[in-house]
Amino acid sequence: MKESFYNIVKGKFLVSDEALKNWRFIIFLSLLALIMIASSHNADKKVHEISSLNAQVKELKSEYVDVRMQLMQTRMESKIIAAMEGQGLQPSTTPPKRIRIVKEED
Repeated sequence: MKESFYNIVKGKFLVSDEALKNWRFIIFLSLLALIMIASSHNADKKVHEISSLNAQVKELKSEYVDVRMQLMQTRMESKIIAAMEGQGLQPSTTPPKRIRIVKEED
């Protein structure tokens, strides 16, 4: 066991007669490590993209609430009356009349 440990430390497994098997395994492990690193980087990119999209969603939701509040305020009758007084229009003092159309039967 001690001898095999020294052979590994000295690197004899890389230059021995059966070194081709060992090199294939080392290359295979290296490729697996590269694939794992690439996969990890892709996952990190997606996490950052998701967090930025979540921030955009929060921003758009708050903008939606603000615009909705402004719309509700501008639709109020008092705001409309105040805006029209600036143009010289006033609300009618007489109520509207209902017009009824009766169809004549032939």
